[in-house]
Amino acid sequence: MASNQPNTGAAPPTRDLDRVPLPQVLTALETSSEGLTAEQSRERLVRYGPNEIAEEHRNQLLVLASYFWGPISWMIEAALVLSLVVRHWADAAIIGVLLAMNAVVAFLEEHQAANAIAALKQRLATTARVRRDGAWTTVAVRELVPGDVIRVRLGDVAPADARLLEGASLQVDQSALTGESLPVSRTDGDVLYSGAVVVRGEADAVVHATGAASFYGRTTALVKTAGTVSHFQRAVLRIGHYLIVLALALVTLTVIVSVARGNPVLSVLEFALVVTIASVPVALPAVLSVTMAVGARHLARRQAVVSHLPAVEELGGIDVLCSDKTGTLTQNRLAVATPWTAPGIDPDNLLHAAALASRAEDQDTLDLAVLAAAPTPPPGLAVTEFVPFDPVSKRTQATVTGDPDTGSYQVSKGAPQVIAALCTTDSAAKDIDAVVEHFASRGYRSLGVARRDGPHGWQLLGVLPLADPPREDSAATVTAARRLGVDVKMVTGDQKAIGREIAHRIGLGEHILDATVLDPGQPDGAPADTEEVLAKRVEAADGFAQVFPEHKYRIVKLLQARGHIVGMTGDGVNDAPALKQADAGIAVAGATDAARAAADVVLLAPGLSVIVDAIRQAREIFARMTSYATYRIAETIRVLLLITLAIVAVDFFPVTPIMIVFLALLNDGAILSIAYDRVRGSNRPAAWDMRSVLTIATALGLMGVAETFLLFALADQVFGLSHDLIRTLIYLKLSVSGHLTIFVTRTRGPFWTRPAPAPILLGAVVGTQVIATLIAVYGILMTPLGWGWAGIVWIYALIWFLVEDRLKLAAHHWLGTHPAAARPA
Repeated sequence: MASNQPNTGAAPPTRDLDRVPLPQVLTALETSSEGLTAEQSRERLVRYGPNEIAEEHRNQLLVLASYFWGPISWMIEAALVLSLVVRHWADAAIIGVLLAMNAVVAFLEEHQAANAIAALKQRLATTARVRRDGAWTTVAVRELVPGDVIRVRLGDVAPADARLLEGASLQVDQSALTGESLPVSRTDGDVLYSGAVVVRGEADAVVHATGAASFYGRTTALVKTAGTVSHFQRAVLRIGHYLIVLALALVTLTVIVSVARGNPVLSVLEFALVVTIASVPVALPAVLSVTMAVGARHLARRQAVVSHLPAVEELGGIDVLCSDKTGTLTQNRLAVATPWTAPGIDPDNLLHAAALASRAEDQDTLDLAVLAAAPTPPPGLAVTEFVPFDPVSKRTQATVTGDPDTGSYQVSKGAPQVIAALCTTDSAAKDIDAVVEHFASRGYRSLGVARRDGPHGWQLLGVLPLADPPREDSAATVTAARRLGVDVKMVTGDQKAIGREIAHRIGLGEHILDATVLDPGQPDGAPADTEEVLAKRVEAADGFAQVFPEHKYRIVKLLQARGHIVGMTGDGVNDAPALKQADAGIAVAGATDAARAAADVVLLAPGLSVIVDAIRQAREIFARMTSYATYRIAETIRVLLLITLAIVAVDFFPVTPIMIVFLALLNDGAILSIAYDRVRGSNRPAAWDMRSVLTIATALGLMGVAETFLLFALADQVFGLSHDLIRTLIYLKLSVSGHLTIFVTRTRGPFWTRPAPAPILLGAVVGTQVIATLIAVYGILMTPLGWGWAGIVWIYALIWFLVEDRLKLAAHHWLGTHPAAARPA
């Protein structure tokens, strides 16, 4: 008994109705070629739900609130509350702004999947012709149910998945669904996928899948579930956790020792609070986000629009680029290649005849390709009668007059076997099967052309091979990508032969894998490969043919399981799930709305060459982010460890709370300018090497602690300065050395290598350190230092800056000679 409540998740009566014989489909659906009754359709609408893609509406306030939840967010929020409790208003304001900015950026990114689903829905038809109670009527597409009989005509978009009934013969364009570049023929019993466009013919069909169970529904479900946590987000979490654990451990030790020594509890707690606020990486997500946002503007100038900020970092790290073929590597238009001509036939005469048997106003893909390739016809010829293509005859025919030799003649083009059958008296016709087979092995579709003069029989003129040619820049783009360490893999819905030919022509390699190996069971009944074996096969392939959306999505997942950072380019609805799942989804110029909404990067210029520029730019952005991350960790270690050791070892508070506030405000505020720094990106895929980042940062941080302790010892033991003056001395040393550290971390080699620092970075550092020097010299909220001691601090910091640069080189050398243990992919 049917439920009275809609069940939008109900499945059709049996599974795999797109594969079983048509009579079984009609039996399973309890229907016939006469369709359903109105009562049956109402009952099934309740059982299966509307033929539409269901939307999930989430409370936007709850979505926004979710971005204030997490380890780093908790620490930042705790710092905000503590700042308000002790009335450190400046700290509270800065922390609040940074926290809100991070949440808003993440909140805006949340809409990507929803936009992709909305774009998918827009492509679907809105009404359909359906047979109900024995009569044809028009209903809303959402009211279609399994078992309905529908009628589709030229120009219609298929409203649901259906099986064609007897007597059907269609040509459909499903390039935006499966990636097939050529229109495909559909006849009795064949599947018509929802979203496919009818380009020739008219037919009846029985609906077997609607809503979430249809081709579109499955694609949408993949878009919903697709997605990864970016390597940027993981890196921020790892850095944040490292700093938080370090800060809590050292601050706790400091508090315990200070209280045990009898220092005032409230003073110790306030000092510990300020140190904690200064050491928590409040600005870390903000600085990295600003760096990516500035980089995104640079990419936009190069016709690459970034819709998902972490993709800027991911784009620089991709080592595998899965490229859609149709319209991406190829021109998405048919073109005539070098034809085969019968003995004694000139190629131009062959093309002239084919063009006369074509008609531009029909807007047929094959006709337009032939007309574009044909040279200018001789003057005086006129087509007096034209028979368009018919799915039964499978050829066109034209009667031509005005020929000076014969007066009039007939020409025909169509399926090669059909044309050969016309030429019964032409011995050349016996070669046509071998010619067609040869062209098919190279991925070409063939058209036969013949001519008949008056009462004479048909003469075979030749065979035209047609294919979607590569873009002019595809081969160069593949080569350039490989120079950047990116392995390009072609993904296409076309047949294996077509994929192999295109791959060969653009220099990809010819190891093209049939996507059916990705299905759970093999067509021959053989057991499917294990996930590990399959992942290795996918990794080794140069491309994939006969691919469906589920295949593309799985290809990306398998490559990611092998440890690759995967980029995916595409332009069609069929690409949307894989674009969403990929680390960097790239919608090429002219992409559908669904592809654009699911992608992280949208290209505005045609071709793939802009991707090479985008990858180079992204690697420069990555270099800026790693530079800042190394600097931030080193500075936290330098300040925290110095304070802890000074209090525990010699019972001396090296800086005051206000000094820590000055350090945090001046140094972290100015360092935002690193987003504009001049850098050179790597020639290899960029990746967060946390071992290297933490090693270099820790080495520089420990060196900073040692040099500051030496300064303290000299000031206290040699020059006998007061402790208040020493604190000002240490404050200026920490401030100057801290900003000089950025010039150490911005290069892998000596600090003078690579481009000079950007003027804005240099200006920000100089400007803030002038302010810090003036504060120390004139004693603003601290003991005045004087110009003499300030000059000594600057000289001291510059000398140690040179030492730190050599230490960095030594650390990189050690890392190079002591590689990390290999981990399983």
